[in-house]
Amino acid sequence: MKALGRHLLVEYSGCDRATLSEVPRIQALMEEAARVSGATIVQVCFHQFNPYGVSGVVVIAESHLAIHTWPEHGYASVDIYTCGDSVDPWKAHEFLTRELGAADTETNELRRGQLGDESVPSKYPSTALPIVLHS
Repeated sequence: MKALGRHLLVEYSGCDRATLSEVPRIQALMEEAARVSGATIVQVCFHQFNPYGVSGVVVIAESHLAIHTWPEHGYASVDIYTCGDSVDPWKAHEFLTRELGAADTETNELRRGQLGDESVPSKYPSTALPIVLHS
């Protein structure tokens, strides 16, 4: 079955705490991860939390990369969601593993938009009720 997109859900632990605390560094790493994967960057937005931690997203023409950091735990969670065949989310993951200094990672890949054979019209599941419009 063909999927419209690939979505990596990544847990990075044992990361460099100083790196996880700095918006400019995290933003630069996430933008480079997008480029390394072959994605086209559209827009970026990052936020510094007080006393520490960063959240941000890199919107790409092919979907997005998002990060949330907990420097006090040396931990970051990252979503790498790409659509189409021209972008490789695993390249972004490998880059971030190295650059965040992650000692451990746990990664799950989801296939998004598994449409099956598009030549076959979709049907309601057998448990679905028909929609009746009243005028």
